[in-house]
Amino acid sequence: MMELTAAHWMYLIGTFLIIITMLFRQNVVVPSILTTFLVGWIFTGSFTSGLQTIFNASLVAAGELFNIFLIIAIMTALLHSLKALGADQQMITPFQRVMKNGHLSYWIIIFVTYTISLFFWPTPAVPLVGALLIPVAIRSGLPPIGAAIAISLAGQGMALSSDYVIRIAPTLTATAAGADVGIVADRAFILSLVVGVIAIVFAYFGIRKSILHPSQQHLLSWEKEQSSDGAGDSGDFPLRKNRKFSMLFAILVPVTFLIIIVYMFLGKFSKFIPAIEGGTGAALIGGASAILLISASAFLNFRKSLTIVSDNLVKGFLFAFKAMGPVIPIAGFFFIGSGELSGRIFGIGTENAPSFLFDLVVAGQQFIPESSLIAGFGILIIGAITGLDGSGFSGLPLVGSLSGALGGSVGVDVETLAAIGQMGSVWVGGGTLIAWSSLVAVAGFAKVPVMDLVRKSFLPVMTGLIIATFVGLWLF
Repeated sequence: MMELTAAHWMYLIGTFLIIITMLFRQNVVVPSILTTFLVGWIFTGSFTSGLQTIFNASLVAAGELFNIFLIIAIMTALLHSLKALGADQQMITPFQRVMKNGHLSYWIIIFVTYTISLFFWPTPAVPLVGALLIPVAIRSGLPPIGAAIAISLAGQGMALSSDYVIRIAPTLTATAAGADVGIVADRAFILSLVVGVIAIVFAYFGIRKSILHPSQQHLLSWEKEQSSDGAGDSGDFPLRKNRKFSMLFAILVPVTFLIIIVYMFLGKFSKFIPAIEGGTGAALIGGASAILLISASAFLNFRKSLTIVSDNLVKGFLFAFKAMGPVIPIAGFFFIGSGELSGRIFGIGTENAPSFLFDLVVAGQQFIPESSLIAGFGILIIGAITGLDGSGFSGLPLVGSLSGALGGSVGVDVETLAAIGQMGSVWVGGGTLIAWSSLVAVAGFAKVPVMDLVRKSFLPVMTGLIIATFVGLWLF
């Protein structure tokens, strides 16, 4: 039997406290900080060391996650420059010509949203698709709720849950699990497609009968509803048309990213190009985006380009820390449960570093049924619970840590459990089933009640998650 100390029990209490706080739809930053302090105090036996643990845990977490903040900042800064040029509209315009009816519009919105969200995340994709494509889709006969479902399932569900290009989500999960980022990303990508295809098809048949014949009257009626609610306001991303060189960058940016993706795939499946995985791939995309950012700013206004680049990077970092900042203290708490990172947090050698979470699982292993099915659905449920805070990403360190601790004892690959937990956390909390998440923005642009959007999405998403869990356990 593993001998558990008071610090182990405090860590266990802290984990349950964070989960309960999520269930009550409250922010978990404060519980994470307080329990980090208590675990540090009890483990070291020093009050001052407990206070230092708060800072050190967040510092280690920030160091582990800073590459994530950097890529978000650069991609957001690039999007600001593209919007100033009007290139964002040019990238979308060709799709407007083929949205002839509501059925086509549903699938085109899904394709465009998924593609943009893979590279820029759903947050900037929502105002872009919402402002330019939703009106066209409604005029073609697609009901507003159908447009909202298409955007949320494709962007905040399928694209964000895999995060295959930028790889923020799999990096968070894999780091906490002590697993290979590339393997977690590959398996999460496959599972995200399973969930996405099932949910999107399920949802389509749910709205199919409400799709009408194309008519300008649909658009006029929609525009009259809640006309003063400001739903079409694009916030920090004002839309500007007819800018010089917009067409150039509307072609250059997607072509550049396409070349990078092809290069990465060739590196993965051929021997002619070195493999590019994990952080290396994100670094390549980030570096290319930085060059595109400088180029776009120079074409926008050469004399002020230095200032424009700097200002857009500041906006990018502000957005990155606003979106990901709360994750740092949460990750800090779960990182002290990892033997690989706790030594750095407590300032002791790796050989003496505690592994609170792993020790707790080993101690309770005799009470855990050795069933891959129970473990898989257990991680899925925990991931879904952690998504109740409306973030989707804040629970990834927890499901990653649990996957790393449980994998060996139940006979399931750690990467598989991590990918399943990532699906539960991001699909639920990332903006498909939580009304207090970024789903509000999708509902606002489509001018539909957010709770109606949640109700319409619930069965398709949950069906997809359940089937994907079976697929993951069978396939991997």
